[in-house]
Amino acid sequence: MKQSLSLRAGMSLTMTPALQQAIRLLQLSSLDLQVEIQQALESNVMLEALDAEGEAVDAEPEEALAEAESGDSEESIDIGGDSASETSLDLNNDSPAPDDLQVDADWGDSYDNSSAPGSTASTGNSEDDDGLRDYMQANLHSERSLREHLVWQANLSPFDDVDAEIALNLIDAINDDGYLEDWEAIRARLVTSLNVAPERVDAVLKMVQDFDPAGVAARDLAECLRLQLQQFAANTEGRTVALRLLEVPMVLLARRDENALAKATGLALAEIQPGLALIQQLQPHPGRPYQAHQNDYVAPDVFAIKKNGRWRVTLNPEHNPRLRINPYYHGLVKRADTSRDQITLKTHLQEARYFINSLEARNETLLRVAQCIAEEQRAFLDYGEEAMRPLVLRDVAEKLGVHESTVSRATANKYLLTPRGLYELKFFFSSHVQTTEGGTCSATAIQAMIKRLIALEEPAKPLSDATLAEMLLKEGIQVARRTVAKYREALHIPPSHERKPLS
Repeated sequence: MKQSLSLRAGMSLTMTPALQQAIRLLQLSSLDLQVEIQQALESNVMLEALDAEGEAVDAEPEEALAEAESGDSEESIDIGGDSASETSLDLNNDSPAPDDLQVDADWGDSYDNSSAPGSTASTGNSEDDDGLRDYMQANLHSERSLREHLVWQANLSPFDDVDAEIALNLIDAINDDGYLEDWEAIRARLVTSLNVAPERVDAVLKMVQDFDPAGVAARDLAECLRLQLQQFAANTEGRTVALRLLEVPMVLLARRDENALAKATGLALAEIQPGLALIQQLQPHPGRPYQAHQNDYVAPDVFAIKKNGRWRVTLNPEHNPRLRINPYYHGLVKRADTSRDQITLKTHLQEARYFINSLEARNETLLRVAQCIAEEQRAFLDYGEEAMRPLVLRDVAEKLGVHESTVSRATANKYLLTPRGLYELKFFFSSHVQTTEGGTCSATAIQAMIKRLIALEEPAKPLSDATLAEMLLKEGIQVARRTVAKYREALHIPPSHERKPLS
């Protein structure tokens, strides 16, 4: 094969490190972004944060002196503008955001400033801050998990080596709610692998079911409740009746159909009521108290406020940090010097510039996307969910002139605070359904209509899915019965026969 040299022209997209960093920062949530910023501040000497008064946080005296003497502000890039204001966009302004806005431009030249709703002065009461901190710490739990609690009890039990192995396998099969999953498969596997009799596995299961919490390792809800009732004293009022009630189909208990329960058990209504009252005191999910229940506090990334009859979109200043190049270390950079320290300083300087520009690009993209969403869903902000318009990522991408993936990253794990509540930006995207007049209606609006119709129904005559579909058709929304059922289930509303009160 003869070798030869040839030239070939082609086009390809190469992602620079700065572009990769900008894309990565764009899809981070506010909490992850704060962690990323803190790591950048700790690893890069050229980066420093500014406080509310515009002074460097933890600045050394010689750095502050050098900053005052230098007076060079070319590398002092503040993110977030003035400390007393925040970046905002007026939705009713006829002049849109400039498309050629540079990432290192001063946002105050292009956007208006307004205060965020609920913002407080930096001179707040320290006692209130201490109280909030104590409250948040009180909601942090680092207790042992359900598995650790059960293993601890198994180690205290009089098991031999084989029974201990069986118990650990059973504990591993208990889910977070405290139920034993795939009992038949686990039983067959233990009999084969450990070469034991099935009765031995059953005996170990009985011992595990005696562990705390009561009802753990049950194979179904009826057994879970039965295990808890067996721990009550024999003379407990309603205990015997409750055990008999657990022998009937659980659907009758779920519906509290006392007449059907009386017919199935042969007991009088007066006898059934104490048993039902005792069952209501039981825990259907014995493992729930051992689940991690640290409260997650969601802070909005963007605000939507109405001022002087106009909706305005603003960034949350708490998620809009103020960073700049450290003037002291920047003054130590010498262009002609190629020593190791100088190379390190120059590398940190370049990385700091990339990081600041990436943060500004992230804030700009997030603000433009949130503005576009609020413009499209202005009717929702004014009138509620029934006025929600159908919207998809492609609509926002085409309006802003960006790729759909950019919109997807900008809306991932980002929240918008409105007078109607806190919503994830993804909430404003929904599919559409054709109306009888040739228009479209969003799925969110249809769900709101279904919720309103069910709230106004007569309790004795609940509306079926077919009836709801007919009522929606009268309002111009043409949907099938199965579509109504899907939306109703998404709202966690039971079907009509379960909403009907028991006589």
